[in-house]
Amino acid sequence: MKILMYSIRPDELEAVAAWAKANNVTVETTKDSFDLNSVGQAEGYDGIVIQQHGKVADPEIYQRLKAYGIRQIGLRITGYDIIDFEQAKANGLVVTNVPAYSPRSVGEETLAHTMYLLRHIGQSHARQLKGDYSWAGLESREIHNLTVGIIGAGKIGSAVARLFSALGATVIAQDPIHRPELSDVLTYTDRETLLKTADIVTCHTPLTDETQHMINADSLALMKKEALLINCSRGPVVDTKALITALTTGTIAGAGLDTVEGETGIFGADRTGTELHNPELAQLITMPNVSLTPHIGFYTNAAVQNMVDISLNDTLAILNGQPCEHIVEG
Repeated sequence: MKILMYSIRPDELEAVAAWAKANNVTVETTKDSFDLNSVGQAEGYDGIVIQQHGKVADPEIYQRLKAYGIRQIGLRITGYDIIDFEQAKANGLVVTNVPAYSPRSVGEETLAHTMYLLRHIGQSHARQLKGDYSWAGLESREIHNLTVGIIGAGKIGSAVARLFSALGATVIAQDPIHRPELSDVLTYTDRETLLKTADIVTCHTPLTDETQHMINADSLALMKKEALLINCSRGPVVDTKALITALTTGTIAGAGLDTVEGETGIFGADRTGTELHNPELAQLITMPNVSLTPHIGFYTNAAVQNMVDISLNDTLAILNGQPCEHIVEG
């Protein structure tokens, strides 16, 4: 049995080699992302695993996988909006994802953005670059006095709730599924109440037609002027232009972003000396009330190990005709 893994990073190679040895399966890797130009590399393999944020859109890709005898696409990420599920189904391809590689990894990133903004570290640093070490305007609020509103309290959102609850914050959440095991750390409410009430609004939803621009001008207008928005889910969950307007007009106080619209080809790459061709991102980078990271919320040693192991375990299960609990259908 042979499996090909696309978009492999050097930090994943040790985990890949360990899994291959433990399972007696040949796993080969390529640095190439998965698209029409690289799909031909999959010929001769039994299964593939990919990781990227660029869409797999061309119908020919799915047709060629079918022609190669491949029956699945393993995603070693949580988001699955990159897949054309109609084409996947039409060509007999089962798609899996890694729904919870390490919920704490994203939870801790959410906390890091929040503390950066609450303690005005960006503003303080911008002043220091000019030789200004004054305190005016840098007084902080303490997190145990604040309300954190979580939109999407699944596995990652639940981890976020437990982290903030442990710090003494009041935690509220909006989610269609109410989990009794979270009753000790959060209270469920509707989205409008959450937006109006929370001092910190943090998004942890998948990207779907329903969540596209879920945070827009109308929802931002409902938030407190001193509120912070955190997005460690998917970029298009937030309308970037509306967010920039809200930040520059004082509609909200700040934003922590691990993901933005149009990040594909930028985040994860060294773009030193090159133009971004993303004017909204270029503006966000300059704003001292914005905390920005290049989609690294997942990027911990535990999460990398889990993403490799789970995606390969699922691929092997499907190839062996065994049940797999991580199948997604769009």
